[in-house]
Amino acid sequence: MMSKEVLMTPDGLKKIEEELDHLKSVRRREIAEKIKAALAFGDISENAEYDEAKNEQAELEKRIMKLEGIVGNAVLIDESEIKKDEVSVGSTVTVKDIEFDEVMEYAIVGPTEADPYENKISNESPVGKALIGKRVGETIEVQVPDGFAKFQIVKIGR
Repeated sequence: MMSKEVLMTPDGLKKIEEELDHLKSVRRREIAEKIKAALAFGDISENAEYDEAKNEQAELEKRIMKLEGIVGNAVLIDESEIKKDEVSVGSTVTVKDIEFDEVMEYAIVGPTEADPYENKISNESPVGKALIGKRVGETIEVQVPDGFAKFQIVKIGR
């Protein structure tokens, strides 16, 4: 079980709790029904449906344990304490990619909530680490998979 504190926004914690509730109340029942149906086929020693359902059950229980660990160790980011003049976990940062002259907005979140498809980057990622503690107008240079990137901080919000 996890013992490390998990930094989370209230929205991120809510999302995890909703998934956990769904897994416990809906998915457990669905998998139990699959197991019950597979047992009706008879001999479980050569029953692929039974084996598949039991494996699915094991994966589900592993995911439930992980989510319970996250919820149990969650430390909520108090949005009222997020600085507006300095990047911190919980900040929304608008940066300009100097090389490509593109403007992007990122939410700095804990690793559990990171989702590049939603522009949520972890405070432990290379870009997230480089942004923490910086102010509007500052430029960072950070190593990315295809070399180095330079970003200028344009705006910091909550």
